[in-house]
Amino acid sequence: MTTTTAAPAVPVTTSGPGASGPPRPRKRVERIYYLFLIPSLILFTLAITVPAIIGILFSFTNSIGFGDWEFVGLINYIAMFSDPMILQSYLFTFGFAAVTVVLVNVLAFLLAVGLTARIRMKTALRTIFVIPMVISGIIIAYVFNFLFSNSLPVFGQALGIEWLSSSVLANPELAWVGIVIVTAWQAIPGTLLIYIAGLLAVPGEVYEAADLDGAGKWQQLLRITLPLVAGYVVINVILGFKNFLNAYDVIVGLTDGGPGTSTRSIPMTIVTGFTGGDYAYQMANATMFFVIVVVISLIQFRITRGRNSL
Repeated sequence: MTTTTAAPAVPVTTSGPGASGPPRPRKRVERIYYLFLIPSLILFTLAITVPAIIGILFSFTNSIGFGDWEFVGLINYIAMFSDPMILQSYLFTFGFAAVTVVLVNVLAFLLAVGLTARIRMKTALRTIFVIPMVISGIIIAYVFNFLFSNSLPVFGQALGIEWLSSSVLANPELAWVGIVIVTAWQAIPGTLLIYIAGLLAVPGEVYEAADLDGAGKWQQLLRITLPLVAGYVVINVILGFKNFLNAYDVIVGLTDGGPGTSTRSIPMTIVTGFTGGDYAYQMANATMFFVIVVVISLIQFRITRGRNSL
């Protein structure tokens, strides 16, 4: 007597390499969904795209914002590279952005580590630390302007600290420090929330294994926490740097670009030129600044691409 065994069933795939069945049809998007895009597309085109194109075209003219004008080619762009005011604004803006992004990320990361530890009232503390993010930047700037101009000088005089006895905002060499402090105070909450999300995503078993291996808290921070949240660090650094390049309201409320032009950012220089008769010239400056921001955005996209699972 002979017995036969049935061959195991082979699963049939309907898609992918070596599929024996027909490929799955792509899901068709209903046309009604495209209809909902039309209002937003029209508004974006009229409010953003068209004015941007017109502005770029005017950057090749000698227009003062009204009246007659004529094309002058690349004269405005060439003049920018020898204009000390333009160069100073770029130097200040990029230096300010670099210093602020380092300060914000260091403080926000340390706060996030503390607010995700086993401490009491950490939910209430998180709420308190997020408050600066919901306050208008210009209001924060005016409040700190009063502190820097009135309260701190009194404090400095009482302690005999000479450099603190007068407003730091009136000192060309120290005014940028006040701007960095206020900008960081407002920007830390948003960065903090991203770091908290990253730290909460780290499995607790990793730290338990590290404890069993005898790793101290400092070693865990450097060798476990930082590598596992490196993606969040990259995102915060790039987003923060790009946002700080556009600093405007805080600077207006604190120094209005002064003393002199020592704290005048690129956006402030552009807006001042628009109202001062240098429309085409500052439009060329705005176009150049736009190109720089686009390049930074492309770098950000390339670095953060593939990190969507964070």
